[in-house]
Amino acid sequence: MAEEDKEQKASAAADAQDKLESSKQHARKAAEDLKSAAGAIAGEYRGKAEQAWGDARGKAEQAWGDARDRVRTFQEDAEQYVRENPTKAVFTALGIGFVLGLIFRR
Repeated sequence: MAEEDKEQKASAAADAQDKLESSKQHARKAAEDLKSAAGAIAGEYRGKAEQAWGDARGKAEQAWGDARDRVRTFQEDAEQYVRENPTKAVFTALGIGFVLGLIFRR
């Protein structure tokens, strides 16, 4: 009987060891699956973020170009006005300078 108990214990230990190894393999497989799924999701979101960044950058460049064109147009119009009306432009500049001087003096 002692031998039967030893054999049963050995069999139970071997069975437990097999179950442990099987559990380890399942856990490794689950970890690998989780890692690959996380990588896929990260790649998807990275792609979306890069696309959003590209869109925002394109819009910002467009806005910068529009603003630069408006400033250039305003500058050209101001230069043309000064060339056509030099006396009026000088007196306007003197008046604005006088008013600003009064404001900043206080």
